[in-house]
Amino acid sequence: MIEDVQAAIPLGFLLSFMIGPVFFVLLETSATKGFRAALFFNLGVILADILFLTIAYFSSYQLLENLSNQPGLYVFGGVILLIYGLTTFFSKDFIRRKTDIKPRKGGYISLFIKGFLLNFINIGVLVFWLGVIIIVGPSLDNNPNRIILFFSSMLGAYFVTDLFKILLAKQLKKKLIPERITIVKKGLGIVLIICGVVLIVKGFLPKDQLNIERGIEYIRD
Repeated sequence: MIEDVQAAIPLGFLLSFMIGPVFFVLLETSATKGFRAALFFNLGVILADILFLTIAYFSSYQLLENLSNQPGLYVFGGVILLIYGLTTFFSKDFIRRKTDIKPRKGGYISLFIKGFLLNFINIGVLVFWLGVIIIVGPSLDNNPNRIILFFSSMLGAYFVTDLFKILLAKQLKKKLIPERITIVKKGLGIVLIICGVVLIVKGFLPKDQLNIERGIEYIRD
């Protein structure tokens, strides 16, 4: 169980730095409205992630059950991550400094709802979670308890990293010039593309070659 947590934490950290509208609105809210406002906004974002993750898990449950007997299904998850990575790499809409979020006194519930909706309307988040589940599920023996622990740890690391982002919002905003944002976004896109290609290749290789489960076990160690 400890190994599952250790493998999930780096992924949660990476997830926190996925450059998108939520990333910038979180920094904007923290810098202009304070820590508590940004915290409520972020809790709404995480609730949307939990909902998407739940939907992705149950929609891919049959795939996970059959994955060991039909390795070709890895291609499906690989294509998902490849498309998501290409979209991330070539996307131009990444600078979103302005927002219509104007919390009033006592408007934290409104911020929570807006954080939820801003993340929930991005169908790419569901696609991302679906791809991650297809990759990680077999390495966790498709055990529901291990899967819950893994993704809870991942979201926990994501949340803790976001707390540091909130506290350092003003400094981060100054450092995130368009050129640096482009580099980070393209870097994340390349990582997703590589993961997608590896998964697709895995689907066409014999079961004992390019063992992704062993790779994740290596990360744990």
